[in-house]
Amino acid sequence: MKLAALVTLALAAPAALASPPERSLLVVCAPGSPGTTAEAQPTMDAFAAALAAKAGLPATSLGAVYHEEEASGVARLRAKDAALALVSLPFYLKHERELGLRARLQAVAKGRAESDRWALVARKGRVASPAALAGFTIASTAGFAPAFVRGPALRSWGPIPAGVRIVQSGAVLSALRRAAAGEPVAVLLDGAQEAALGSLPFASELEVVTRSPPLPGGLIAVVDARLSPRSWRALETALQRLPADSGGAAALDAIQMTRFTELDEQALARARKAYAEATP
Repeated sequence: MKLAALVTLALAAPAALASPPERSLLVVCAPGSPGTTAEAQPTMDAFAAALAAKAGLPATSLGAVYHEEEASGVARLRAKDAALALVSLPFYLKHERELGLRARLQAVAKGRAESDRWALVARKGRVASPAALAGFTIASTAGFAPAFVRGPALRSWGPIPAGVRIVQSGAVLSALRRAAAGEPVAVLLDGAQEAALGSLPFASELEVVTRSPPLPGGLIAVVDARLSPRSWRALETALQRLPADSGGAAALDAIQMTRFTELDEQALARARKAYAEATP
């Protein structure tokens, strides 16, 4: 998805339940994406308000905050009030077990299909096979999860040489420029980034070497069974109905999303298997 997003919704039970409602928190963490917690706060407030209204929750029961770093996002997800997360597939696969994440819905990014494909880009004619990457660095916003790069993103092409360095980088344009100049650099792009590739003045010097199979983009996941089934059902319905009115659609647009849809369980299972096989 365009904004590799991490969203955590710490949600309490509705007032109709036996226990009194507590303030819930929505945490957005998108490793490799721009923006800071303070800059994103108005957008997070608007999304939380739209979701609360759609779910029939008191406005004061749901808050939101954004983290642009993986470590701070993970730390926030460990807190007891974090009950739901919207995360990228690389983040989900890396932290699924330790955080007790259970995927429930897919998040569809603005201008994108329900599934995403990652593309490996290098200088034209430079990389004909996985073996040709020996001595290379692969840069990507997903570089914080090397097993995702080697597994779900590239495994169907072939095994990546052990010595290839995988780095996280939000400076995708700079990495592409280095690749075009002939440096031993390849860049793994998500679908939105690949779509913009043709607009670069040096695009003719680059080529897509391989693409991943279709994969889920963003995922809505419950966190460590902190939501009751009743609370989750209310939120699931609300998330899926957000595009139905102008307020919900605007809130989605502000976070570069269009809708939340049913999870492709089979695609996620294949990605999980490839990730496990690529994990040292």
